[in-house]
Amino acid sequence: MVHFVGAGSGAVDLITLRGQRLLTEADIIIYAGSLVNEELLQYANKDCKVYNSAHMTLDEIIDVMVSNNKDGKNIVRLHTGDPSIYGAIREQMDRLKAVGIEYDVCPGVSSFCGAAAALKAEYTLPNVSQTVIITRMPGKTPVPPKEQIALLASHQATMVIFLSTGLLKELKEELLIGGYQLTTPCAIVYKATWKDEIIVKGVLKDLPQLALDNNITKTALIVVGEFLGDEYELSKLYDPTFSTEYREATK
Repeated sequence: MVHFVGAGSGAVDLITLRGQRLLTEADIIIYAGSLVNEELLQYANKDCKVYNSAHMTLDEIIDVMVSNNKDGKNIVRLHTGDPSIYGAIREQMDRLKAVGIEYDVCPGVSSFCGAAAALKAEYTLPNVSQTVIITRMPGKTPVPPKEQIALLASHQATMVIFLSTGLLKELKEELLIGGYQLTTPCAIVYKATWKDEIIVKGVLKDLPQLALDNNITKTALIVVGEFLGDEYELSKLYDPTFSTEYREATK
């Protein structure tokens, strides 16, 4: 059995209880060493064998899974954040399915949730934005043409941009082409929930300089949108003039 486990956004105590239990029970752990907090390996038992996938190809990862599954070993594939977001797990699961190896997925706290917590922000505010767009800039690997940043930005929704800290000048231009204003609030969250977390707030016209001034070149999320501003409407959920399934309007 192979368990794909979300390690959480960085802080050791943000892994789920299930994820922690799976780590303690694992005979083999293959972890994304370039991103996962190594302190999580403290949950591994003393006889557990650990592999760092940062130095491995897909074939090598699958070989470790297949050979150890034949020996009846319990295997954990430890991914950063939640494995469903930029986790490259589909290709691994398909390979396992092809050779008849069972697997499951344990969700984790994504860094985009960790960033919101760090910012003390709510991505979805009434009459501001009810949509969160999670995306990235094209870099060494492309994105589908219909998902270019400028096209997504035209919705004026909340945007959370992964894997793009080295492309902030280009990102700024794409966001402006899409309709965001130079004064649109934005933030850079470096290593959200880690001990060395850095939060930088500003406006879109200064985005590249904000990273430069704070020496942030990687491992950061960019968030953009008016949800970072001060104007919004109160939710109807707790409005005394609004009836719900559980409460009648009182005014």
